[in-house]
Amino acid sequence: MSERAHRIRPGAPPAVRWEDRPAAGPRGRPPAASEAPAAARPPQRRLAAPLGTLAAVTAAFAYVGAVDPHEPGHYPVCPLLHLTGIYCPACGGLRSAYAVAHGDLVSALGANALAVAGYAAFALFWATWLARATRGRPTRGPRPRAGHWWALGGLALAFTVLRNLPFGTGLVP
Repeated sequence: MSERAHRIRPGAPPAVRWEDRPAAGPRGRPPAASEAPAAARPPQRRLAAPLGTLAAVTAAFAYVGAVDPHEPGHYPVCPLLHLTGIYCPACGGLRSAYAVAHGDLVSALGANALAVAGYAAFALFWATWLARATRGRPTRGPRPRAGHWWALGGLALAFTVLRNLPFGTGLVP
């Protein structure tokens, strides 16, 4: 470089070293107030998402608990079951939710055991989310890898195959 490139012009702002720069947020700009660390946010703001999710899930279970899926005409028929006679992994899910809403875990497991496992996994995730938000710790959702998706798909496929075989009648809703 020439000597001229190293000279500072009169009136130019002082050079800022890399270490002295403010922490950059997304796109290289300083973080906005809404991007403040979770601990710096007020409690009602930190708890809004988990409590809003709880309200939505509670409303969905209350609706399913009030409108009986055992009575025909309230909910649409499973298209796979209707067209082929094959039970999909979700068949019996509404009846399972209805039983959970009424506190009947045995009937819920009989209607769709995979759905009950999903409800339990969601409840565990939600409780962890609420605890972290209460303490002001950053909350990150699960970050499944490709292998996790394959395992979940394999589990759903195995559940579907088992419930449609003659010896899997215990898994049929």
